[in-house]
Amino acid sequence: MEIKATKATVDALLKNKNLSDEELIALLKTDTLDEYLFACADKIRRLNYGNEVYIRGLIEISNYCKNNCYYCGIRAGNAKLSRYRLSKEDVLSCCREGYRLGFRTFVLQGGEDMFFTDDIVCDIVSSIKSEFPDCAVTLSLGEKSFESYVKYRNAGADRYLLRHETADNEHYGKLHPETMSLENRKECLFNLKKIGYQTGSGFMVGSPYQTYETLLEDLRFLQSLKPDMIGIGPYLTHQDTPFNKFENGSLALTLRLVAILRLMFPYALIPSTTALGTINPNGREMGLKAGANVVMPNLSPTSVRKLYSLYDHKICTGDEAAQCIVCLASRVESVGYRIVTDVGNVKK
Repeated sequence: MEIKATKATVDALLKNKNLSDEELIALLKTDTLDEYLFACADKIRRLNYGNEVYIRGLIEISNYCKNNCYYCGIRAGNAKLSRYRLSKEDVLSCCREGYRLGFRTFVLQGGEDMFFTDDIVCDIVSSIKSEFPDCAVTLSLGEKSFESYVKYRNAGADRYLLRHETADNEHYGKLHPETMSLENRKECLFNLKKIGYQTGSGFMVGSPYQTYETLLEDLRFLQSLKPDMIGIGPYLTHQDTPFNKFENGSLALTLRLVAILRLMFPYALIPSTTALGTINPNGREMGLKAGANVVMPNLSPTSVRKLYSLYDHKICTGDEAAQCIVCLASRVESVGYRIVTDVGNVKK
């Protein structure tokens, strides 16, 4: 007999009870509880973080990548993409602009670009920390060795984001070439925690071949990892990838998962992602109302924002641009929250 999700299922999560696999899958499938689920998630995020929304200045340092993930627009095999790299001075210039605008966390994100050696990354990180000692530096540069992660940490990096994308080995193989392995991705994440980073992971919602069972594995993996940050967003297709015929992921299921993650990980920093804002003009506000408490406007130079093209139609101007922080603050306030100038560490 199939289990049905009810308000009691949500209440159990609210009380920090671990649902069975069947109960979690039933909740993932049920759309009639969304309003109640979002209200409970909002209650928990306010207990832990009040109405504060942390802002992170996103700096996309390179769209070169050695990998060929089948879903990604900056994959090595995309010959149609114009490539770029930011210099250290470019990055510092972005940080100066961001600091003036009120940002106190800078997120350096890029493909796995072999140009950025450990020495170069460490030089950039230490220069940022030297000029902005009251700021946090987050890196999102992919899979590296334990030794590399230690060097970045010693240079001053505070946080590291590395989405696992899917915790199911068979599913992982359908999304990535044989040269990549889920085992290595997971090892990297546990290494980051061991070294002392505030560690973030996450996954795409609605990626090709994903099932409710693979989503369940994602949730169980996160329970074993206990990350400080969890980033999820709807899968969005890119025309120049092998997956260009697949449909985008579901906004509704993504929001449901944001709320479930908030209840399962009350302490977590959960961004309302650019992908949410891309799939729906009010997507980021909806994400905040479902339990998210971070937004990451773009601080990259305007000349390269459209080139960091992970998926089609990515928002990179207007309210997404860090320079329009007043517009973003107004939108955040319209749904009952407020942007704060704060490093925004996890509250465990």
